[in-house]
Amino acid sequence: MENLSQEKRKRMIAFLKKIKEEHKDDDETLIALDEIENELNSKKYGLVWEKHEEKVDRMMQDNIPVFTDVKEREIKATDENSYNFLLEGDNLHSLKLLEKTHAGKIDVIYIDPPYNTGTDKFKYDDKIIDDKDTFRHSKWTSFMYERLSIAKNLCSNNWVLFISIDNNEIATLKMLCDDIFGESNFIGTIDWESKTKSQNTKSSYRKLQPKCEYILCYGSEGSKHKFNLIRTGYKEYSLHDKRGKYREHCLEEMNANGIRGRETMVFDISDGVSTVSPGKGKQWKLGQDQVATYIKRNDLFIRDGKVIIKMRPTDERTEKTIPFWAFLDKTIGTAESAKKELSAIIGSNHGFDTVKPVKVLKQLCFHSTQKDSLILDFFAGSGTTAQAVLELNKEDGGNRKFILCTNNENNICEEITYERIKRVIYGYSYVEKKKNGDVTVNVEGIPANLKYFKTDFIPKDADDVSEELLSHIKEMVELENGITIDNKHYLIILTDEQADELAKNWSNYEDVKAIYVSRNVLFTSEQNTLFRNTEIHTIPDYYFEYELKELGESW
Repeated sequence: MENLSQEKRKRMIAFLKKIKEEHKDDDETLIALDEIENELNSKKYGLVWEKHEEKVDRMMQDNIPVFTDVKEREIKATDENSYNFLLEGDNLHSLKLLEKTHAGKIDVIYIDPPYNTGTDKFKYDDKIIDDKDTFRHSKWTSFMYERLSIAKNLCSNNWVLFISIDNNEIATLKMLCDDIFGESNFIGTIDWESKTKSQNTKSSYRKLQPKCEYILCYGSEGSKHKFNLIRTGYKEYSLHDKRGKYREHCLEEMNANGIRGRETMVFDISDGVSTVSPGKGKQWKLGQDQVATYIKRNDLFIRDGKVIIKMRPTDERTEKTIPFWAFLDKTIGTAESAKKELSAIIGSNHGFDTVKPVKVLKQLCFHSTQKDSLILDFFAGSGTTAQAVLELNKEDGGNRKFILCTNNENNICEEITYERIKRVIYGYSYVEKKKNGDVTVNVEGIPANLKYFKTDFIPKDADDVSEELLSHIKEMVELENGITIDNKHYLIILTDEQADELAKNWSNYEDVKAIYVSRNVLFTSEQNTLFRNTEIHTIPDYYFEYELKELGESW
């Protein structure tokens, strides 16, 4: 079939070459024509949108983002030097910094971005985007593309991504993620029954009542990704022969028609005494090679016209499990119940209408994480992800860690996200209304540690940019290693003078676990001997190497 668009592009490019020849001495015209040619040759299938630039992008043209430790908000509720992180600031700035500390290290990402409904107060470039903005879809797409592109670089070798969305942008988001994460890595879409009540408005007569929201799921190796399943028990092997325990399994038939039909699955099975075949239009559920294996070891026989297999513990998973269904019904929680959960923790004046239930996030984390996984949420909102991770750790003894990013618009990070995490860690009380009177419910805390970093900026034309950046290296070391530099067990040395001071007072340090040292610091032979039984980590260049090179500076 002739590609008409391609033929049209060829004609236009040929015309451009003719113009180039006529203006070969005009550099400005040639540059412009090259840009036009590049656009003509760019991808013509997939998602196309008008690209926009945000204020946060423009800010980074003249400023370098850094993190500043807000020490008074640090939470230390366990003896371990192992921390979760809450990053306050525009998530694009936080992602840019995480790209330096966590490239290839994040196991699970869950985000609940703006749905771009036209009424959800989605802000782009500090302006609320409503349904009258003719560029609202392309602005949302530009906004998401930039953040998801960085998120892809953060994914570990065994990653999973969950994104909540509704029908306003699900088609756009699917194509966007196919482009960034790879269409082959799309695992599926989860339907979450988020509503149980209809919208009683005049417009409800002219519309479908939305009952579900969606969670797009992508992962490493796509459908081959292995999820954890909920265990309901174990299979029983109550029979016994000279080879050990087994259970009897009747080989089932299935429909041989349609896309699952296979001629190779239609064959005779014989145990040496009887022979059976699948019924008309049917096929066996096992192939000839697997059946032959059971026959060879005398673990297959025919009884009453049925094929019986002796299944042994080594033949199969012994656990009975519930699948990871792509549907979460209202019993796991709705948007309305999630609002009540949040109100119970921090009070009813939180101003959140679109909250996700803890059980939804906890189930996603259970299915997709190992007990030591690192989870990132860069649209953290009210902090549901943090609570879900902490509760899951409590239930299965895990040591998962989270990194949350959110801005502080209307003090959301300080008064909602942080406050929720703090109360979940230390415990909280709320009043539950009952028919026989109000009851105070006390919820036990889940001990954990948290560091609170705030995005800050260093102007590129500052008097001494390298010194300014050096003063924020501690935060980058802490974030990358999930620790706090406590000047007791974990130390940081940035200058030779600090190394000399540490050596002089080394007898005062009883239990140093690790020292993080600038590569510009050279230990003396005496210092090397003194610190020989302590872990020494060289602080990497990649934290701000690019920015310093760009400015022609160095440490």
